[in-house]
Amino acid sequence: MIPIDGKRFPVTIHREWRRSIRFSIGKRGAIMRMPTVLTKTQQTEQMERFEAWVQLQFSKKESLKKRFFGKNHETGDVLKVGSREYILKLEFTGNQGHSAKLKDKGIHLKLSDKDTELHLQKAIKHLLSRIVAQDFLAEVTKRVLDLNDEFFQKEIRSVKLKYNQTNWGSCSSKTNINLSTRLLFAPQAVIDYVIIHELAHLIEMNHSHRFWAVVEQAMPDYQEKEKWLKVNGHLCDF
Repeated sequence: MIPIDGKRFPVTIHREWRRSIRFSIGKRGAIMRMPTVLTKTQQTEQMERFEAWVQLQFSKKESLKKRFFGKNHETGDVLKVGSREYILKLEFTGNQGHSAKLKDKGIHLKLSDKDTELHLQKAIKHLLSRIVAQDFLAEVTKRVLDLNDEFFQKEIRSVKLKYNQTNWGSCSSKTNINLSTRLLFAPQAVIDYVIIHELAHLIEMNHSHRFWAVVEQAMPDYQEKEKWLKVNGHLCDF
């Protein structure tokens, strides 16, 4: 573990038949690959370099802290999503798992005091996403159906909201429209763009010129919305 702002960040060390030393940040923590021929003194020196390198990455990239540790939510905090606000209540218990429920316009989280800081923050993020998704699903589904009726008139099997950090939405070959709950933090026009983007895949299941022509016909200024996501997307999270 490497300390980052009082939190513990997991590391994995691989000793391999290689000549060089490589540092990287993976999906679950920091990774160091080093030659097996290094002496104990050399290994210690490289570990110190590795720790300094990881801490430097976190100091340079605020997005890394948000990605791995999330926001530091506390009881009484207000989570604002679109036009809705949720007052948070965090309760720590001796249970093994975590849970959350929507109650009186607030979100009550019951959290295990046995979990690590990193896993706890990820759990809070996904619990908040799940509750907010339940609260917004009917509204988002209506918007998807309205835009589909207006521009595409295609069959839609289902609309789902779920936490996704790798993309804003997807459209399956079975005509299921999936949208990331992170998108709910964006302006409505940007949400509409992502919906239109996914609905356009009901006509063109690719990103060809024909696909973008379909998107542009429904939303001529779609490139402005794409730019907004590229610039501000890292701010859209729980």
